[in-house]
Amino acid sequence: MVKIHTLNIEPPVVNASCAWASDYEQLLELYDSPYTGAVITRTATFNGFSEDASNTVAFAKETVTSVNSYGYSPHPLSTYLDWVYTLLTTPCLDGSPPTKPVIISITASTPTVLTEMVENIQTLRKKLRAAASTSTSNILFAPNIDPATLVGIELNTSCPNIKDAPPPSYTFPLLLPLLDVLSSAFYADPSLTIGLKLPPYLYATRFAEAVRFIHTYTREIRPAVFMNGNSHQLTEADGNPMRSLNPFAYLASTNTLGNCLLFSEQAFRDPADFNQGPEASADGMLTDDFYARGPSPSPPLSSPGGMGGEAIHPISLGNVYTFARMLAAHPDPAVRRIRVIGIGGVTSSAAAARMRAAGASVVGCATLLGREGVRAFEIIAGHS
Repeated sequence: MVKIHTLNIEPPVVNASCAWASDYEQLLELYDSPYTGAVITRTATFNGFSEDASNTVAFAKETVTSVNSYGYSPHPLSTYLDWVYTLLTTPCLDGSPPTKPVIISITASTPTVLTEMVENIQTLRKKLRAAASTSTSNILFAPNIDPATLVGIELNTSCPNIKDAPPPSYTFPLLLPLLDVLSSAFYADPSLTIGLKLPPYLYATRFAEAVRFIHTYTREIRPAVFMNGNSHQLTEADGNPMRSLNPFAYLASTNTLGNCLLFSEQAFRDPADFNQGPEASADGMLTDDFYARGPSPSPPLSSPGGMGGEAIHPISLGNVYTFARMLAAHPDPAVRRIRVIGIGGVTSSAAAARMRAAGASVVGCATLLGREGVRAFEIIAGHS
């Protein structure tokens, strides 16, 4: 089991925030899977994001790679709050109370809107806590677990597909007004688990900048802090009291790499229709005619968008490796406690092992989920 602040994630595998975690049925299937240790919703805005036919995905034929032009979820935050409450108050398939965490991915362009979104999530957490403490409640909760601590927040600052709005986390100082909001919420309620979803960085200075700014949010703490209505002593893994806190419990690294393109001869859209392509002969070999004329001048199958899956795997491994080592070597113990969720090309058990070797505490996937459905997590576990 991996513990990220209040979230216990077992097995240490999650879905990345993506289009295949958009609606309740998808979230429920992810939640019911024994191969996921936590579920992350698709990124919600306050009022929902307007999608159209241009928001789509293409999967590469040769590798488990995708290019998507999706933005954020069309469902507003309020809808996800209702769905998460239902997930956490409905018995599991075996009749046991839910104990798997749900991380609500959110984004906002202004601190004012983000403040309201965080307040609404906190209202959900209070509602869960109140239901668990009410003796007349007919909802089954796990003993000795505060259900509010099963809900976390992930701020997505790295989607490459929003028109005229480049990912602000490529220029980290632009994030500070939003991070200020999250920091204030955390220090008002240290039981809140907060993560940041980051883009793929390509230069060493970007990693150093991110860690430097995150470190500025560390605060020294009194011997006891107020949590869950009681004075509560926070301790390190070795049992010694914590002397400092940082509001950011994890970094999700990486999101997709923007402005990528797949042509029709390279890709397909519907995983159910995947085959070896129109140029393949009966034995699966490419025909001589294909080599004679070269690739067909077909139009792109995808709009320029974010690339994920195997093609981004080396970049994501490098990002996870760099962040994990910078965090582990930091002089601030609160920064050293920040964990990394490794995302990007986790398409097999071997790829998951590489992510963990690079320093990820938890691994996540999206492209494989889009291609295989929830069976993706059995593949990652080596059971399929």
